Amino acid sequence: MHLIQGSAVCQFFVLLWSALRGLYDKSLLARGFRAIAAWWKRWWHGSTLAHFFFEKEGVLPRSWPDSWLCRGLNLLINLPAALLHWLYQKLRPVWDDSFAARLVFGLGEQVPAATGWLMLAIMIIPYEQWNNAYALMAYILAALLTLAGGMRRRSLRLDVGPVGPYIVCFFVAVCLSWPLSLFPALSARYLFYHVTCILCVLVVTATVETEDQLVRLAGFGCLGMAVASVEGILQRVGGLEVSRAFVDVSLNSDLPSRIYSAYENPNAFAEVLVFLIPVAVGLLLGARSPWWKLVGLVSAALGSLALIMTYSRASWVAFAVAAVVFVFLWNRKLLPLFLGVGLACIPLLPSHVLNRILTIFNSGSDTSATSRIYLWEAAIDVLRRSPITGAGLGGDAARGAVWEFGSFHGSRGNFTHAHNMYLQLWLEHGLLGMVTFVLASYNAIKRGAKAAALPSCPPQARLIIIGVAAGMLGSLVGGMADYLFTYPRVMLIFWFTVSLLLAGVRMAGQHRPSPAARA
Repeated sequence: MHLIQGSAVCQFFVLLWSALRGLYDKSLLARGFRAIAAWWKRWWHGSTLAHFFFEKEGVLPRSWPDSWLCRGLNLLINLPAALLHWLYQKLRPVWDDSFAARLVFGLGEQVPAATGWLMLAIMIIPYEQWNNAYALMAYILAALLTLAGGMRRRSLRLDVGPVGPYIVCFFVAVCLSWPLSLFPALSARYLFYHVTCILCVLVVTATVETEDQLVRLAGFGCLGMAVASVEGILQRVGGLEVSRAFVDVSLNSDLPSRIYSAYENPNAFAEVLVFLIPVAVGLLLGARSPWWKLVGLVSAALGSLALIMTYSRASWVAFAVAAVVFVFLWNRKLLPLFLGVGLACIPLLPSHVLNRILTIFNSGSDTSATSRIYLWEAAIDVLRRSPITGAGLGGDAARGAVWEFGSFHGSRGNFTHAHNMYLQLWLEHGLLGMVTFVLASYNAIKRGAKAAALPSCPPQARLIIIGVAAGMLGSLVGGMADYLFTYPRVMLIFWFTVSLLLAGVRMAGQHRPSPAARA
């Protein structure tokens, strides 16, 4: 009897849905949406923007993999692996009979899994116990294990080809900005932070060879974000006090405490969330395994809740941009609906969140916003004196230059950084470093968008690529009001996500059909 009643109820709702759908299909609203979608499709496919992002290929990126410089760098960095492989071939029976050698070879071939655990640990260690030397030592070990794995497997090699010319140029500019610094002693330790990042990019792009490895690595990054989000939410539940260093109490009297998890600063934590929430959504939508889908769902939900609790306005704007870019790259037809639903949800936000958003347009009364003007003026004053090389590598050199030149005239606090990604990069890495970083970021996003548009792109890799590209573009927009790399750990997480994108792009290239197949 209950089954018959349940069947009747289901049939009623099916009929009701069919009737409502029929009414909608014939309605003026549906015709309007179809007309907008058709116009959008015609405009996009004929636009210069589509041609620029998905068809036009720069001369330098196109010629990079076959260039003598790329080949020379690959020869140089893989020389130890080539020598070890030659030694392995000469004494193969000895190595194959050694338990220790087989163990090292096996570990070398499991570097992607080890990197996942490494990033999980890096993301959740509390700030008080964190030391940037941990990450450097761990990635040196990962690079050595990659060389060890390449001793037996010749295909396992570090490769700057997938990394691209602009990222290589950026790290060259970083190396040059140390000896050219106004304060070389202050800049020295920052060089090691960047060495950690380039090792991360090289190791991940070289060792991640399958979709499952890419999904697992992205999943571990999302797990790290979920754990950090729980830690931040528990700070709120535990009654974290409102810090006047992070909140203008006179303008935000109803604002609760701003959580920061393991990152000391709410803005730094929010930046990590903007990097990884789109990746978690990509994992949710693209992963084949139900477990990784669950990880994506939980991570995205916890990360979004934590992002709200950081009350970081620049990161909120960055996340909004990232969300729009994600939908655009995933399914452009849904963009008008997404924008409409998003705008309709704004009035439903809690009052303190809405008030915090509105302070963006009240910059004259917000001391946090007005203080940025003095920071920008100080940075520009230093750059006026040293426009090509800047102050030198690292935040210490930038602060030293501002102090020596007497460039900061603000009444609130001291100069920490320029609160602008591009000014601070110019200060720390010189004009070449700032320009190459912008080009490297743009080129990575462009390559990701092109790879995701390929019909042959692996479906799981496609959604992860889209997630990273969306998070990158959103963060670069947010970088106009903040500096993303104040903390080296945040900088490492950024380059980790970039390495996921590059590994996915390489897979898409490998799955691209041959000319004969296309013909």
